[in-house]
Amino acid sequence: MKKFRIKVNDEVFEVEVEEIGNSREIVQAPVPPQAPPAAPLFSGAQPQLIPKSNKFAITLADAGTIISPMPGMINDVKVKAGDLVKPGDILVILEAMKMENQIKADIAGTVKEVRVIKGQAVNGGDPLVVIS
Repeated sequence: MKKFRIKVNDEVFEVEVEEIGNSREIVQAPVPPQAPPAAPLFSGAQPQLIPKSNKFAITLADAGTIISPMPGMINDVKVKAGDLVKPGDILVILEAMKMENQIKADIAGTVKEVRVIKGQAVNGGDPLVVIS
């Protein structure tokens, strides 16, 4: 009989093991079953085309409208109606995913309308400032 000391979770156990016979038997652990083949991604109906949308079409009237590039919260509005701006001027500070993003003018002109206020939540594509 052999004695072993085993420590499990800082607790010591004394174990006695008795040998039965002189032969050693090799035991193989069972092999886990293989995963079944993956199911097809779709079956049956064919994919359908989505009709073309004009959601992002730009008209001449929209050319001076600065839109939100992503959803977020307006942290600050740096301009007001009547201000003169040039390309690169900061118009609005938009917080998205814990990052402050400077929304800048891409054209020169006069701020015709500010369509957001500090603390307002906006979605991607929402108009922020109109420049004429």
